[in-house]
Amino acid sequence: MKGFNHVNAATFEEACDLLNKSRGTAQVMAGGTDLLGIYKDRILEEYPETVVNLKTIPGIDRVEECNGALVIGAGCKLGALEKLPLLRKAYPALAEAARSVASPLIRNLATIGGNICQDVRCWYYRYPDSIGGRLKCLRKGGDTCYAVKGENRYHSVFGGMHAHATPCMQQCPAGTDISGYMGELRKGNLEAAARIIMQYNPMPMITGRVCAHWCHGACNRRQYDERVAIGSVERFVGDYVLEYGDLFYTAPETSTGKSVAVVGSGPSGLAAAYYLRQAGNEVTVYDQKKEAGGMLRYTIPAYRLPKDIVRRFVAALAGMGVKFILETTIGRDVDPVDLGKKYDSVYYATGAWKRPLLGLAGEDLTVFGLDFLMEVSQWMQGKVGTDVLVTGGGNVAMDVAVTAKRLGAKNVTLACLEAEGQMPASEEEIERAREEGIVIMTSWGVDRVLEESGKVQGMKLKRCVSVFDEKGAFNPQYDERETFVVKAQNILMAVGQQADLSFLSEKFQMQLDRRGLIEVSEETQMTSRDGVFAGGDVTTGPASVIKAIAAGHNAARGMCRYLGVALLEVRNGHSKFTTFDPDGIEQPKMAREKERALGERSLDKEDSFGLEAAEATNEAKRCMDCACYSVNPSDIAPVLVMLGAEVVTTERTLSAEEFLTTRLRARDNLGPGELVKEIRVPKANGVAHYDKFRVRDAIDFAIVSLASRFETQNGVIRDARVVFGGVAPVPYRAIAVEEYLKGKTITEALAAEAAELSVKEACFMRHNEYKLHNMKYLLKQAILRALQQE
Repeated sequence: MKGFNHVNAATFEEACDLLNKSRGTAQVMAGGTDLLGIYKDRILEEYPETVVNLKTIPGIDRVEECNGALVIGAGCKLGALEKLPLLRKAYPALAEAARSVASPLIRNLATIGGNICQDVRCWYYRYPDSIGGRLKCLRKGGDTCYAVKGENRYHSVFGGMHAHATPCMQQCPAGTDISGYMGELRKGNLEAAARIIMQYNPMPMITGRVCAHWCHGACNRRQYDERVAIGSVERFVGDYVLEYGDLFYTAPETSTGKSVAVVGSGPSGLAAAYYLRQAGNEVTVYDQKKEAGGMLRYTIPAYRLPKDIVRRFVAALAGMGVKFILETTIGRDVDPVDLGKKYDSVYYATGAWKRPLLGLAGEDLTVFGLDFLMEVSQWMQGKVGTDVLVTGGGNVAMDVAVTAKRLGAKNVTLACLEAEGQMPASEEEIERAREEGIVIMTSWGVDRVLEESGKVQGMKLKRCVSVFDEKGAFNPQYDERETFVVKAQNILMAVGQQADLSFLSEKFQMQLDRRGLIEVSEETQMTSRDGVFAGGDVTTGPASVIKAIAAGHNAARGMCRYLGVALLEVRNGHSKFTTFDPDGIEQPKMAREKERALGERSLDKEDSFGLEAAEATNEAKRCMDCACYSVNPSDIAPVLVMLGAEVVTTERTLSAEEFLTTRLRARDNLGPGELVKEIRVPKANGVAHYDKFRVRDAIDFAIVSLASRFETQNGVIRDARVVFGGVAPVPYRAIAVEEYLKGKTITEALAAEAAELSVKEACFMRHNEYKLHNMKYLLKQAILRALQQE
């Protein structure tokens, strides 16, 4: 065991002060029975520099009755508790729980405060560093709970709890609660699944088709077999949202009296418009195009995103009361200064439509990729030529290349700076391009256009050896000695876009950053002009659709705060416990959307067909809902919840139920430098006991335990409290059972019915269904015992 500084605290105040000053490098020790084992086995990466001993604080181990309640100091030994005559007489369940803990040796060292704050005993979590290296499970900040696919006989039968955001959620720029909506879909709650997505992203019918879906790369299923088809499931839910738009795009019930303008109707502007309107503001969207939708409407090919999908989404926003003023350019048709006076707040999301100039010879003979996509109808009749070169490695470049091929080009070559595996385009789009015969040349940059008599003959390329410098900045480096010539009649440049800041003028300025983009507050997205906000490509440069949506949502939050308006808060999509489908996670293959045959693909028909309802539901069942499925090991915690105890810290008083059942780790309810000081247990009427099923009575933690209290009169249950231990990540209070028992006469049949009800919401894992039988047995016996002891 590594060494550490050891400090004896004289008071709680001193202990808290030491913790605050340590900035996370100090830990406290009560009994030490758990903590020293953690240090010795090095099961955690972090190791304290200082350990603060609490045992030296006077009175920390006191036990006394005060104002009708039992007050127990956090440092009171469990061995002392189990022997107290007062406890055995007036609080028998607490005495029984204390006596059930481990062995006499452990009980003479372990404290009640340490017991309720101890770490889990999951063998994955506790795997010693000295035996092959510690396992970084989800609870330790890793990505997965090994019990989901591994040995889980002692784990939860009521689901898991999130230790942090799931890996897929972390990778989504919008922070979409992916496992949340997957969970609702598994239960058949399609509307609930849709409402979870809509809290983060109002256009899943679009992102399900065109999002880069970084979540795919973070899916933990990849460690075992194929990832979950998140994008396909999102598309299915999104199509449902669009079909039943009246449910999801509703006008606000009340008006804030505030009016806002959104300049630009791309994904960022439309997302902002949705959330601003949902909050009750009057929203007007301005755009210079004939139709709203921005690049969603004008540059993403219809074979990937049908135009009708965009039009229907825009119509749904209009149905909410969002107003659209089109074919109007801010800065030309409307003065931005006047716009700011007309509205209470303005959001600029004008996108990145401008062509960047690279300065290479013959660049004026090439065609800008976005212009090509917007004017595709003008390239019919063979104008595209036989041989085409496309430059760029993103999704726009892939769209340009595939579109050129479908327009009739015989040979399409795509050259990009990035190496194989580093291209910014999505895997799906790269695969589509290769399926259609497009030759992709990676690690090549443009050198000069080859021309003859003003006509393009091809492009000279040079080898790119690196794209970014050591700081991650875009700074391509080339080997000028290695070159290659690609013959082409047309060169379509899709190597980037520049933000459209044409609305800025001498009398309407904003602070720009070093890249020439609008500088905004990271938190609110307000610009240097009061009440004026900006987001999307004009602040980040060209980015993905989902990043633009996230920017629009964040800007809506910032604008609402500025206006003093309450924006609808994002609510966690999960119930307390997460669940997964044991059979579903055993399915190795992901669902795949049906594709049109290569020979049937065109420019105006969507290439793929979405999942059917059964396929989407089955795919959601493959989601592991990455949470921690370990169980709370404390014997004392279920009893405190059952008795309605209070946990007193150095700063406040919390109910035991709040402290012990709301967070995966009880100690996470403590703030920096906050410590458990004492526990207050009220006297309880009725028959209260603690029952524990384990393998070895002398030492084992509970496989299943039950803290119960039944207040009866003439065989009728007047009140009941039922709390299980060892079956969930936190003590599990069976409220449905409590309500069911009240007012009923105790009989064998009643006890059996209550036992069945106690496991109704269970979601057992592959190897722990037996725990349900233990639960039913303990509860049935406890109910019948209450009648005997009345």
